Formats: sequence, structure tokens, C-alpha cells
Amino acid sequence: MDDDYMGPRQLAYFRQKLLNWRSALLVEADATIAELRHESHHEVGDEVDRASREAAQTLELRTRDRHRKLQGKIDAALARIDGGSYGWCEETGEPIGLARLEARPVATLCVEAQERRELRERQTGAGRRGN
Repeated sequence: MDDDYMGPRQLAYFRQKLLNWRSALLVEADATIAELRHESHHEVGDEVDRASREAAQTLELRTRDRHRKLQGKIDAALARIDGGSYGWCEETGEPIGLARLEARPVATLCVEAQERRELRERQTGAGRRGN
């Protein structure tokens, strides 16, 4: 049946959603590069203006780096669609769930597994800080 969990229609829907997301990120990246090139040719008069511009550029570059990492996750999700494992928790093998995938199409864990992972990370982080 076409409407079964991660059947052809759902996989096609999420593939298109991921492709659209990746395309939007690439457009943003191109715009950022163009803006940084444009700004690099303008002289900024005083130190405050220069510092402000540099802070804005640093923030933009950090955002670009996060988007670059997200593009890798999108590509991995597309590969999971091709490989038949998309939508299934990599830890438990259970369905991740449509609502979670709609909110976070690159998710690899179901909510319960994600919560366990975050709890372990908090406990490990707290233990390191105590040393």
C-alpha cells in the first residue's frame, strides 16, 4: 500500500523536502559569498564601523559553517532514502515517526533514543566538569 510508513509516496515527499532544503541552503551560501566579496571592496572609515563589519562577517561565516554541516546531514538523509533506511531509528530500528521527520527531516533517532542520547551527554558533560 502506498500510504504505509516510508512507502513510495512518503519517501518521495521527504526526498523533495530534503532537496528543496539543500537547494535553499546553496542559494543562501551563494548570496553570502557575493555579499562578503562586495563588502571586502568597501573601505570602512572608523574602527567602530570596521569592528561591526568584522563581527557581522564572523557571525555570517559561523552560520555558513552550520549550513555546510547541515548539507552533509541532508546528503546523508538522501542516501538513507536511497538505501532504504530512511525514517527508521538507527539505534532501535523503530519508526522515527512522521511528525518528527516533518519537523527534522535529517533525524536519525526516534524521540526516545534521542532523549536517551541527550541524557547520556548531559551526564558525561557534568562528570567532566566535576573533575
